[in-house]
Amino acid sequence: MRDTVMDMTPAKVATQDSLLAARDLCFHAGGKRLIDKVSVAIPEGRRTLVMGANGAGKSLLLRLLHGLLPATSGQILWQGAAPDDRARRTQAMVFQRPVMLRRSVLANLNFALSVHGVRGAERAEQAARALDMAGLSDLARHPARVLSGGEQQRLALARALICQPRLLFLDEPTSSLDPASTQRIEDLINAAHGRGVTIVMITHDMGQARRMGDEVIFLHAGQVAESGPIDQVLGHPKSEAARAWTQGRLYTSSTS
Repeated sequence: MRDTVMDMTPAKVATQDSLLAARDLCFHAGGKRLIDKVSVAIPEGRRTLVMGANGAGKSLLLRLLHGLLPATSGQILWQGAAPDDRARRTQAMVFQRPVMLRRSVLANLNFALSVHGVRGAERAEQAARALDMAGLSDLARHPARVLSGGEQQRLALARALICQPRLLFLDEPTSSLDPASTQRIEDLINAAHGRGVTIVMITHDMGQARRMGDEVIFLHAGQVAESGPIDQVLGHPKSEAARAWTQGRLYTSSTS
């Protein structure tokens, strides 16, 4: 029997005051339903973490919410309406493995600014500010693809933030980094949040979750098993899936 999931139907999810929301979101691939009637609300100005075991559908959910994949069914709403191109341009995403253009560090930033129509002196000023923010000023002329993993991730984050998105998606941005590099990435994310950027981030790290999160969406087998304030979900989980995960136990719902 499947784990009992919380009632997260549209009537139970406060979408009206949310920056981004999903209603009954489903995604099928290869004859399987990988995301199963997920309804979530992302409150503006908060840090929402997406957690769960490997294969729960976390990365897939972020790609659906960001519009990188079309949902099989269901709705995605931006401030209560279907997102248009303008809404998409106010979002950005950083992946677990940084995607670097075959050009210099500075040119990667300039490209992002040019896509958003920033030109001339303003572009040069914003790029210089982003380099300084990410601690990459001395590497501005270096090819982006020869940077270390931590440097590439800082560049990817600076490139995502350079056009001042309202919503930033992060797919395990520190999973392969050492503690010092992780701290620098967390500092950049927290600084962005301090400027009002809404954060949606995947992490497997309980310590990072407690440092970085306000809310948690806990997924199991493509469904929302539990969601709520981070201290509640991680400290006193109500679902068996979340309880097992926080205790480091393997949980399967095929039998009861």
